[in-house]
Amino acid sequence: MVIVAATIDLHLPGVGSLKEKRGILKGLIARLHKTFNIAVAEVDLHDVWQSAALGVAIVSTSAVHAEAKLENVLRWIERNRPDIMIENHTFEVIHFG
Repeated sequence: MVIVAATIDLHLPGVGSLKEKRGILKGLIARLHKTFNIAVAEVDLHDVWQSAALGVAIVSTSAVHAEAKLENVLRWIERNRPDIMIENHTFEVIHFG
């Protein structure tokens, strides 16, 4: 079993309130979970209007498959959410058994 744990740092230009930010992130998180069957949550920068940090966890039998899925997530955000900019992402592959 392999787990890829990732953080994705986002910039949300034009967001003027925490309420607006929460609405954008709620929809994004739900869509990523449904589309890719992954765990996603806001993990940092909770009180910053135009920035967010998402934590992503992907469980797989293959590190190659899990990393490819993460790349697909990043491409999906870039392609489908032009209002959200990916500033950075980091990930760690954890092998079990």
